[in-house]
Amino acid sequence: MLPKRLLGKTGFSVSIYSLGGESTIESTDRTDEAEAIINRALDLGVNYIDTAPAYNLGGSESNIGRVMKRRREEVFLATKTGSRSYSGTMRQVEKSLSRLQTDYLNLYQLHDMQTEDDLKKVLAEDGALKALEELKSQGVIRHTGITGHKDPKLLLRVIKEYPFDCILFSLNAGDVHYRSFKEIVLPVAVSQNLGIIAMKVTAVGRIFNKNGLATMEQALGYTLSHPVSTAIVGITNLAEVEENVRIAAEFKPYTEEELRKLERLTEPYAEEANFFKYHW
Repeated sequence: MLPKRLLGKTGFSVSIYSLGGESTIESTDRTDEAEAIINRALDLGVNYIDTAPAYNLGGSESNIGRVMKRRREEVFLATKTGSRSYSGTMRQVEKSLSRLQTDYLNLYQLHDMQTEDDLKKVLAEDGALKALEELKSQGVIRHTGITGHKDPKLLLRVIKEYPFDCILFSLNAGDVHYRSFKEIVLPVAVSQNLGIIAMKVTAVGRIFNKNGLATMEQALGYTLSHPVSTAIVGITNLAEVEENVRIAAEFKPYTEEELRKLERLTEPYAEEANFFKYHW
């Protein structure tokens, strides 16, 4: 059985392993496969799904929607707005709701905050944050969130300026070597009782190296050994879903010494493990 943890101040008990909306899930020419993966994940106890309209131009949301029309109440459903403005966000949420075949979202997030300009725009009078507040007051969204994988100092500033419910950021065994979310953001997110969602667990597969991390047990175990609520992972096929659920079900936290060992293993290829901080 999949262990659960509280998703911060939302009060929701979330499976420690959750489904990310990229990879096969976003593929518009593999919709039956995507649907099978989502259904299997839910059957195995996954109860959190993360997506975004940016994932294959809405393909991810549409594939997830095919399942949500039958199984909506089984899922804490999270998507995002890539717009920085009020009007743009209002347009995006309508399209997301339609594709996801639902009339509400458990979590709506400001997607991929990277620059000072992003921060300035979302906090403006006609910014995206105003839209999130309005949607929350209307019950269209239940909780608000912020996401980022590039600059932990910027994300830290945002959560200090606004009381979000959740935060999504990258956390893998290579994170400590460059712009560390673990060191800069994680302690504050914990102190604020945010629902903490970890991503880039495998760095899109680049965390694995013949002289470094060798298994998904190490990659997922590293992330889950920190005070995060859940870790989202993109899935290629059904076998990966079953493997990840098994690993999460058998998970036992690493000791501090074991965590340091995994971090040392990634040091020689730290740029690869953090490639999204450099290049995305």
